[in-house]
Amino acid sequence: MQTSFSLAQLADPDISEADKILRACVHCGFCTATCPTYVLLADEDDSPRGRIYLIKDMLENAEPARREVVKHVDRCLSCLGCMTTCPSGVHYMHLIDYARVHVEKTYRRPIVDRLVRSALLRVMTDPKLFRRALIAAVLAKPIAPLFDWGRLKPLAAMLRLAPWRVPRGSAATPGVFPAAAGARRGRVALLSGCVADVLAPNINRAAIRVLTRHGFEVVQARDEGCCGALAHHMGRTEKAHAAACRNIRAWFREIDGEGIDAIVTTASGCGTTMKDYGFMLRHHPRYAAPARRVAGMSQDISEFINKISNLRYVSRPALKVAYHPACSLAHGQRVTTAPKELLSNAGFMLKDIPESHLCCGSAGTYNMLQSELAIRLRARKVANIERVMPELIAAGNIGCITQIAAGTSIPVVHPIELIDWATGGPAPKALKRMGWSDASGDQSK
Repeated sequence: MQTSFSLAQLADPDISEADKILRACVHCGFCTATCPTYVLLADEDDSPRGRIYLIKDMLENAEPARREVVKHVDRCLSCLGCMTTCPSGVHYMHLIDYARVHVEKTYRRPIVDRLVRSALLRVMTDPKLFRRALIAAVLAKPIAPLFDWGRLKPLAAMLRLAPWRVPRGSAATPGVFPAAAGARRGRVALLSGCVADVLAPNINRAAIRVLTRHGFEVVQARDEGCCGALAHHMGRTEKAHAAACRNIRAWFREIDGEGIDAIVTTASGCGTTMKDYGFMLRHHPRYAAPARRVAGMSQDISEFINKISNLRYVSRPALKVAYHPACSLAHGQRVTTAPKELLSNAGFMLKDIPESHLCCGSAGTYNMLQSELAIRLRARKVANIERVMPELIAAGNIGCITQIAAGTSIPVVHPIELIDWATGGPAPKALKRMGWSDASGDQSK
C-alpha cells in the first residue's frame, strides 16, 4: 500500500511504525474471511482492510478521529484472526492499537460513554472493587432489562454477564509455593491477574498444583497487578505502560533474587499483552531492555506445561471436550497445538469446533461495550460447539469462559483445570456438578 506521510510526520516513531505496517498491506482481502465483524455485517469498513484504509486516511491527514471512523475502530475485537490469515505479514495488532491511542487523544466521546469506559477500567483492574461490583450486580441482575436502550446498554450487558454466585477466596496471595517433592526442577512466576482471580480463582490454584506437583516452585510476586491489557485496548497509553512497568519491577525482584525460569499466565489475553511489553515500552529510557526480557520469558500455562517431560497422569474418564482456541492465544500468540496436545495426552477426546477461528465475542470489554455484536458472535460460537455434542468445553482465557458460559448449559472449564484433575488433583467444580468425583474415574450417583 502506498502512503504519503510527510518527513515531519515520519519523525514521530509511532507514525513511522504505522507507515511500515501500512506499506506491508497488498489489499488482497484474505483477512475479510476471518474477520468476525465482516462475517456478520458484510461492511468493508468493518473488515481489517477497510479499517486499514480508514486509519491510513486519518493518520496521513493528521486529523482528529471522526465519529464514523471511531465507530468502525470500536467494532474491531482485536481478535487478530486477520494476522493469522494475512500472507503479507501485516502487523494489524500494532496498527489498531495505535489507532485507538489516536482516537483517545483526539475524539471526545459522549459523557455516558466516557463514564462507562472509565468505570470499567477502574473496577475490572482492581480485584477488591471488582468483587464488590459483582456482589452488587447479583442484586441488580433482575433489573437489567431497564438498561436495554441507548447508551446504557453496557450496564445491561455487565449485569447479564455477572455470575449469580461470586466465588469465595482468592488465589492471588503473594508468596512462594514450594515444589511438592523431590528435586526442584525450576522456579516460575505466575501472574495473579485481576478479573480471573475474582471470577475463577480455581484456575490459578489448579496451575499452582500442577506446577508444584511436577517439581516447580511457584512464586506470585509481591506488588504485581493488572497486566495493562484493558487500558492498552482502550488507548489509555499512560495507564497501560504504568501497569506494565509495575509488573516488570515486581518480576525483576524475583529475577535478581532467587531467579525464575519463566513468567506464566493462565489468561491468554494477559499473555498476549505481556509478550508485547518489549514493543509497548521500546522507547522507554528505563524499561525498554527489562520489558524485552520479560516479554521473552512470558509463556501461556499450556506452553510451559506441555514442555514438562513425564507428566504423571492418573486414570480419568475420556470425556468429550470441545476445545475453543481463544483468539489471544491462537492468533495473538500463535499457540495452537500445546493445549490440544495436553488434553489429548491426558486422555480426553477432543472435538474440533466448526469455525473455530472466529471470535466468541468476549474480547476484553467488547462484550459490554459492543454487546449486540458480542451476543451474535456468542450465539454463532455456541451453535457450532453444540453441533459436536461435547460433554464440556475448554477455553484458555477467562473472558472466553465467561462469555461462552453465558450462552450454554454445557460446562466451560480452563484446560489447566482438566490437566490438574488428570494428574491427581480435584475435579473442576463444573465436573462435580455433573456428578464426577475427585476419585479416579468415579461418577457419583
